[in-house]
This record gives sequence, structure tokens and C-alpha cells, in this order.
Amino acid sequence: MAKTEDNKFIKNSGPLKAQVDSQRKANESEIDIYEQALSKYNLDVNEQEVKDAVKKIIEKKVPENDTVEVKKFLFSCVELTSLNTTDNEEKILAMTEKVNQFFISFPNLPHVATMCVYPNFASIIRNSLEIDDVEIAVVAGSFPTSQTFPEIKIAETALAIRDGATNVDIVLSVGKFLNGDYEGMCDEIGEIKETCGEVPLKVILENCLLGGLSNVKKASILSMYAGADYIKTSTGKDKGGATPEDVYVMCQAIKEYYDETGIQIGLKPAGGIHSVMDVVVFYTIVKEVLGEKWLTNYWFRIGTSSLANKLLSEIEGKEIKFF
Repeated sequence: MAKTEDNKFIKNSGPLKAQVDSQRKANESEIDIYEQALSKYNLDVNEQEVKDAVKKIIEKKVPENDTVEVKKFLFSCVELTSLNTTDNEEKILAMTEKVNQFFISFPNLPHVATMCVYPNFASIIRNSLEIDDVEIAVVAGSFPTSQTFPEIKIAETALAIRDGATNVDIVLSVGKFLNGDYEGMCDEIGEIKETCGEVPLKVILENCLLGGLSNVKKASILSMYAGADYIKTSTGKDKGGATPEDVYVMCQAIKEYYDETGIQIGLKPAGGIHSVMDVVVFYTIVKEVLGEKWLTNYWFRIGTSSLANKLLSEIEGKEIKFF
């Protein structure tokens, strides 16, 4: 027996050595796949240039989008969210009833796009929601840390879909990404997407932990390559939420990925969104970088627990506390 570079004892020749050589080549080929995918994109993001571009958009383009019609559209993009430790069936049922009653109270306005909850509440919404085209989104895969066994993430996703989830949001395995384990990170996303089937999968990048905008773009590209139907900025559970710079870079990644593959990917800013102007800025960035094709409430979503009432208040011209 001879010791190889892999620190395994194998014969110098024969089927076992051939098997190890084949596996080594397969591993190298797998790594090459991700490097090859990334090599098609400019990942050297100049943070000052991004800040300057965002500032220019805000100064020159945001004022023309600060209108009631844009705010009505933005309301239709809201994913009404409740992700609290104190959530219970009664609270989620009450939120669902508000969505059911909305059309009666505001017949001339669009309803929210989605309700977003923990997986164990999907069946509550499914059994009580009366509006056909409001989606049921769940945060699965050990939200918000993404730290558990892949089998648990897959099982949680499958159970949520069984109970009525029509969208699934998961958090990128940030630890794997920062450690350069792109294969492990992408395989996990791919396996969860396979479990989702036709149910759209949103991958939350948790940008505040990635260490800069170059990594935001890299994580965006890899997530899309692995099977994400949407990329999402943040969980809202860590030290930072969506920023205009994050959204700008993610839009650039989506556009370049679309130009390269022809596959359209959605965007969901979420986390730390507190003002109507925040989402008007995000809307404007999407409009300027991606264009009108992304300005539908399918391709553009807003994750928030507090913004719906603020949008309603600005649309109606008076303070409203409906939700």
C-alpha cells in the first residue's frame, strides 16, 4: 500500500486507484464549474462608484417616482410579514382576516402580494385566506441562521409546501460562502429548489454579513446559478437590513445574469425597511437598472411588517392603521 496526496492508503494501480483519480477529477471539475460561472461576471465592485451611482439616481430620478400611483404599485408588492418569537395561531389568523377584509375597506386599491410567516403557520393561512392571488410565503431552512443539517432544511421546506406554502424563503449558508465552500452552498440551494419544484424559491443573502459589495454580487450570482428564483437582501434579524447600495448591486447581478442566460430572476428587498421613501428609492433603482420588465408585483417584492399602513396613509392622505 502507498500513501497518496489525499492521505488515503490505496494500491499503486488497479480499480481503487482509478476510482480515487476519477473522484479527484470530478471534484476539480465541480469546483471549476463555479469558478467558470463567476468568471463571466465583473465581481470587482468599486464601492465608491456604487455610492456615487446610487446618489445620482436618488437625486435625479426618485422625485419623479414619489407619486400616489407608484405607492399603489408598491403596496401591491408588499409581502406582509410576521416573523416574531411571540407569533401564535390567533395572531396569524387575525392578520389573515385583515387581508380578507381589505378589499371591502379599500375596494379601489390592490391587495398585498404575499403573507410571509414561519412554516408552522402555513396551514392557518391556507385554511382561512379567501383571496386567491395572495401568495403564502414561509421562511424555511432554519431561518434566520441557516445553521442546521441539510436534511432538516429539506424536510422543513417539504412540510411547509405540503401545508400550503406557495413561496419559500431560505437564508444563504453564509458560513459556507465566506469559507469559499461554493459547492456546498450551491448544492444546498439546489437540493432545496428541487424540493420546491414549481414553488418559487427566494434566497436571502444577509448582505450585512458578507463583507462588502463584491461579495454581495458574488453571492447573488452563485445563488441564481444554484437555482434561486429570487434573491433577497436580508432577514431583518441581524445587524443590518436592505440598503440602496445592496439593491443596486443585486440589480446589476440580476441584469448581467439575465443577459448571460436569458433567465429572469426576481428581487426582494427586506429587513430594516421603515419608510415609504425607502421603497420609492428601491423602486427607482430597479426601474433604472433593470427596467420596466421587473416592475410587476411578481418580479419585485418588498418584505416588511410595518410599511403597509404607512403606504396606505400616504395613498389615502390620512393616517391609517388597518393592519
